[in-house]
Amino acid sequence: MKTEEIRELVTDKIEIREDDDGNRTLTGYAVKWEMKSQVLGLFYKFREQFQKGAFLESLNDDDQRYLWSHDVSKVLGRTKNGTLRLKEDNIGLRFEVDLPNTTLGNDTYESIKRGDVDGVSFGFRAIDDEVDEPEDDMPLRTVKKAKLLEVSAVAFPAYPDSEVSARGYDPMKQHDELQSYKEEQVSKIKTLLEF
Repeated sequence: MKTEEIRELVTDKIEIREDDDGNRTLTGYAVKWEMKSQVLGLFYKFREQFQKGAFLESLNDDDQRYLWSHDVSKVLGRTKNGTLRLKEDNIGLRFEVDLPNTTLGNDTYESIKRGDVDGVSFGFRAIDDEVDEPEDDMPLRTVKKAKLLEVSAVAFPAYPDSEVSARGYDPMKQHDELQSYKEEQVSKIKTLLEF
């Protein structure tokens, strides 16, 4: 069973353009080709990279959305209506999103303009990938084909639990989230071992 995976990264820069009519466009890269990730995984440690062309089929066949922090109720743009444009180039998966003239659009614009939010994240389902064992004994997963689900602007957390602690300490919530995360990692390990 292929599950949704989410990857977050700090971008070199999310560019903001504003024209004379007040239209605001964000541009940047959701992922760059063959750039190794930081170490991922809790029990099974590995690095990951994406191969050029990984999202090509998905970009042609699917309707993607640009969200605020993976929240499906906070849509900032969409490929179906042309407010989100996604394109694979020689560097990576490039996005352009025209921000709506809404409270969410205005808040997004201000947060990125001030530098409070400088992260980009994307959700995907791997369709074809391979794992190599390089000399440094850190497995490298190369995603060769994937279904892109969404791209999001995020306030990049260094660790997943940093978001939880910023909201206050709740031991039951942390226990449930840790248990869910452990189960997800075990499932991923089993999937990787099937290769």
